[in-house]
Amino acid sequence: MPYTPYFKHADDVVGHLNTVVPATANPLIKAKYVGFVAVAAVTVYELAIKGIFIEFARKKHKVLGNFTEVHFDQINGRIKRENIVNDYLKRFGDKYVDRFKKKVDAAAHTYMASNRRDIKNSYANLILWRNDFAHEGRLSATATYGDVVQAYEDGKEIIRCLYETMVR
Repeated sequence: MPYTPYFKHADDVVGHLNTVVPATANPLIKAKYVGFVAVAAVTVYELAIKGIFIEFARKKHKVLGNFTEVHFDQINGRIKRENIVNDYLKRFGDKYVDRFKKKVDAAAHTYMASNRRDIKNSYANLILWRNDFAHEGRLSATATYGDVVQAYEDGKEIIRCLYETMVR
């Protein structure tokens, strides 16, 4: 199964909020929208990551698929790139670690050249903003609504790289 359907939930939220946020005068409410979008975005990233690994494992072997599904029920937001590499990809073998790193580096270079943004930083920032909002109730002092939406779109490239890494 492709990974992109997982994005629909957050895409719908962003699409709706794009019509609401510009008309919102209260800066505190706008800051809360930043946190809300970050939570929705990281949630769909997590679902996509789980789906990618489970699908890959099922194609390898039925028992591996069952094991992977149970294992990934417990990742609970641990989806930083370091987690993907060290906690998940390494379990499938170093070739997947190397492949993922190469794909991310190539995508980051291409994306930077065409969009002037770093997908690695965007992905990391989005997770940071989500964790600050969801776990500590902190609103970002620096990120705007536009920043969080852009980081979500940029970060999708990391998920694409993972998907391409895990294609059999």
